[in-house]
Amino acid sequence: MNDSKRNILNAASELFLRGGTAALSVRAIATKAGVSTIGIYSHFQGKQGILDALFIEGFTAVITALAVDELSCDPRERVLLASRRYMDTAEEYEPHYGLIFGKLDDSYQPSEEARTVAAAGFARLTEVVGGLLPADAPTGARADVAVQTWALIHGFVGLKRHAVAELIDMGCWKERAMEAVEILVDGIISRWHQAGSPAEAPR
Repeated sequence: MNDSKRNILNAASELFLRGGTAALSVRAIATKAGVSTIGIYSHFQGKQGILDALFIEGFTAVITALAVDELSCDPRERVLLASRRYMDTAEEYEPHYGLIFGKLDDSYQPSEEARTVAAAGFARLTEVVGGLLPADAPTGARADVAVQTWALIHGFVGLKRHAVAELIDMGCWKERAMEAVEILVDGIISRWHQAGSPAEAPR
């Protein structure tokens, strides 16, 4: 990515953090990035293209964070490592994360390409977390435990970002989150491996 496009995305990220999608007019982004509005359309075909680029960049970062297969051969350790890396990524890519998980409105709907990358992100998460289950566990069950893990981690990320963080001590939020993830992961392993077979597995 060239410097001009990077500057535009950085400018859009800063504006998004301050005011959400409503703050992302083409003129405001151009002014912040120090480029002409024509440059915005030349590089991204307007606001929609910029938001798509941020959305795709954010989910690509998530997929990279979940690439832990070569870092550990133990399924439990892979999930814990992926969880920690996911939280680090949520901090590093805060504007992207806000866009990905913010309430979508008429000002932005992800393109087909963006939705495809998002689906790849969830597929990767399902692959990592699903590794906790026996090899013959059904596909739907792997998706279920992935959603449970994702929801837990996202909850901590959301609390850290939310105004409610002022009411509680979030200084060690990652450590607290990891404790909760360990409890969940160990519970998943225990329930499934005690079940003995897919027919007896928890629903």
